[in-house]
Amino acid sequence: MPAETVAVLGASDNPERYSHKAVLLLKEHGHDVIPIHPALESIAGLPVVKSLRDAPPVDTLTLYVGAAKLPAIVDDIVGLRPGRVIFNPGTESVEVQAALDAAKIPWLEACTLVMLQTGQF
Repeated sequence: MPAETVAVLGASDNPERYSHKAVLLLKEHGHDVIPIHPALESIAGLPVVKSLRDAPPVDTLTLYVGAAKLPAIVDDIVGLRPGRVIFNPGTESVEVQAALDAAKIPWLEACTLVMLQTGQF
């Protein structure tokens, strides 16, 4: 599969976090990874973007932020106009999914790590 530009919202520098594992695995699979976190400077040697508003265009936005925090940034998610959005377990949001539907942005509820490991990404 061709490499994509992938933004990881809620990326972490903690190696135990799934979002950190996703950054590493995306990088390992040759994707251009953009970690997004408001307080960190770099993750796994990659420069961190502070917010969705500061992110360049992306093919995929993968979410690692609790569902309760997503409605507050729904406009930023839609405004990014990603090619697709992946709602990882625990990030599912009916409100955000409805906004993506209205904007005709594809989304799916899946696990980025499993998708990468099984060739479904």
